[in-house]
Amino acid sequence: MPSQGKKYEYLEHTADIKFLAYGNTLEEVFENAALAMFNVIIDTGKVSGETTREVFLTSPDPESLLVDWLSELLYLFEVDEIIFWKFQVEEVSEEAGEYSIKALASGEKYYPESHPFETEIKAVTYNQLELEKTASGWKAQVVVDI
Repeated sequence: MPSQGKKYEYLEHTADIKFLAYGNTLEEVFENAALAMFNVIIDTGKVSGETTREVFLTSPDPESLLVDWLSELLYLFEVDEIIFWKFQVEEVSEEAGEYSIKALASGEKYYPESHPFETEIKAVTYNQLELEKTASGWKAQVVVDI
């Protein structure tokens, strides 16, 4: 795996939170970006459960698809009150100039008393967004507005 086995790391940023996510495949970098984002909100190591949501999205380019993916997960957290801890991206594909994702997100109902809230994320941004193929796989840089 890229960068000595790391899935993601947090970077210095003034008012927001910025992180890098890594993966051997594009699908894996999307999974690890979601994991990094949810670890901003809560310690996902304390979450289990198998409540799942299917996610199907289409966007004009891979970077927009990444933002849409993370934004959809954030929306599901806010509306359905499910805290996600496991992500299985089955496929990221390109067809007729559009990119799509087919994925499953697993988690459990959010209960404030059993899931200490760490940081509220207001939005996923395009600020300093990067998604690139590297010699050792894929890397994404994401900034979330807190």
